[in-house]
Amino acid sequence: MPTVNVDKEELYTALGRDYTFDEFMDLCFNFGIELEEDTSPKEMAIREVGAHKVDDSVSDRPILKIDIPANRYDLLCHEGISRSLLVFQGKAKPPVFKTIMPADGKLQKLTIKPETAAIRPFAVAAILRNVKFTELNYKNFIDLQDKLHMNICRKRTLVAIGTHDLDTIQGPFTYEALAPKEIQFVPLNQEKNMNAEELMTFYENDKHLGKFLPIIRESPVYPIIYDKNRQVLSLPPIINSDHSKITLDTKNVFIECTATDLTKGKIVLNTMVAMFSEYCAEPFTVEPVEIVYEDNRQPAGVTPDLTSRTTTAKVDYINSCTGLKLNPDEICDLLNKMSLEAVPSKEDKNEVVVQVPVTRSDVLHQCDIMEDVAIAYGFNNLPHTAPSVSTIGKPYPLNKLADTARVELALAGWSEVSPLTLCSHDENFAFLRQKDPGNIAVRLAHPKTVEYQVVRTSLLPGVLKTLKENKKHSLPIKVFEVGDTAIKDDTQERRSRNVRKVCATYSNKTSGLEQIHGLLDRTLQMLHCQPVDKNGSASGYWIQDSENPTYFPSRSADIYLRQKGETKVIGSFGILHPEVLEKFGLNFPTSAMEFDLEPFL
Repeated sequence: MPTVNVDKEELYTALGRDYTFDEFMDLCFNFGIELEEDTSPKEMAIREVGAHKVDDSVSDRPILKIDIPANRYDLLCHEGISRSLLVFQGKAKPPVFKTIMPADGKLQKLTIKPETAAIRPFAVAAILRNVKFTELNYKNFIDLQDKLHMNICRKRTLVAIGTHDLDTIQGPFTYEALAPKEIQFVPLNQEKNMNAEELMTFYENDKHLGKFLPIIRESPVYPIIYDKNRQVLSLPPIINSDHSKITLDTKNVFIECTATDLTKGKIVLNTMVAMFSEYCAEPFTVEPVEIVYEDNRQPAGVTPDLTSRTTTAKVDYINSCTGLKLNPDEICDLLNKMSLEAVPSKEDKNEVVVQVPVTRSDVLHQCDIMEDVAIAYGFNNLPHTAPSVSTIGKPYPLNKLADTARVELALAGWSEVSPLTLCSHDENFAFLRQKDPGNIAVRLAHPKTVEYQVVRTSLLPGVLKTLKENKKHSLPIKVFEVGDTAIKDDTQERRSRNVRKVCATYSNKTSGLEQIHGLLDRTLQMLHCQPVDKNGSASGYWIQDSENPTYFPSRSADIYLRQKGETKVIGSFGILHPEVLEKFGLNFPTSAMEFDLEPFL
């Protein structure tokens, strides 16, 4: 859940009264959000770095930290929270947003060039006229952009927001895609003119912007927005131009959002203008911008569209989910508290008609409307009822089998370990002297460290890493794991699947291969699988010499399983190769076994 820091004094002023901590916590809970803490920037800084490193320049103005549901983008700033809480308490009505034409009757135009389709294909825009900024609402304006960027914008990969002082630029505007060396401008809060290649190098170690560079850095063209005079507005999704930056003196704000997802781009733009149009000279009015695609990949039109959308919800559905017996009028009264204008349907007595404002992009289905009814009624006020049906739960068959295997391995004297499911690519392949076939391991797109690059395809690396951290224990060390690995599988919806496996190792002054062999026989017998002759036809298992590079030459075997006439290799065991032991930092002989558990279901 996103956490929003709201100025305490500003919020209570907007709500028309002061609250104790408990009073405001109850109000937040009743509305479906959560008050986390009453603190200050100075107090947070002291907790983070210590009082000796915090000077008097850090503000001690009280702030409230509020946890917001991830899909409520309209609550990511002071404006949205205060407005919604006023409506919830019946102290205000939801605002009516509307678009207005400029004084000269001519809309500003944003033309999108065909070449942008290769990098960030969509853009939307709007204008806020005669805005009055203060230090507090200016800070809220910047904070909301950051919150949206980290939330619905998915760290600017889906949408990037640019805000500009309209009085410093001239329309019409063009959205283009050019080679990096062709783009020249002074970045925000800088003095040096740079081309896009120089800009990438300049910001690659920047704590704030460096993480966004990979979004476009490898592209042959970069997105860029120009005004009529070829003045750069922004290089999305990285940075705006210093020329058009917003200040406290800005009166007219041009907002543009470039996107790879047009729907999310429109949601972000609607959220921005809905939250801050209240500071316009004529509150809750927005000047639209004409959007033209030169290649006609999207029809020409204007943004934003601030009209409410109409949806419906069944009365009996709402009552059945909540356990209530509300009539349509009562449901409508509750929805009005949640900023959803609702009236009983004239055609169907079992239906309410709901007008969903642009701020409520989270309302997608009647279940969302039902949830708002429950919130407005009060979760604590809902009737407590016993379930109308009685069922008996049972374990998932594979989990039950895995638990049985764990018990038997533990009873045999082995200790269970539970390593992480992520590991480095080398640990999963090179350290085990295996080659990566390229179509097995599930890789992480942007791993934070080299330790977590792939989802393991074998349990053995994690068990050996655990041995490394516990090699000071007295010998022998006998450990096992029963857990999931993952492999690519294009036949599955997610193009991968889990494979439940069993792995055990034995470490001592001697290899102890006979110990692992005995554990294998015991485990398979427990799974009602008997040893059989490989040349026969009976169902069961046998072992056969193999040359698995993970193990010492001539000291390993594959495990074969025959079921219903079908034979397959389910695993292997042997004495680990010295190079494998060296890679994992082990200095004593170790034998290991690993096999698939799922065939025994």
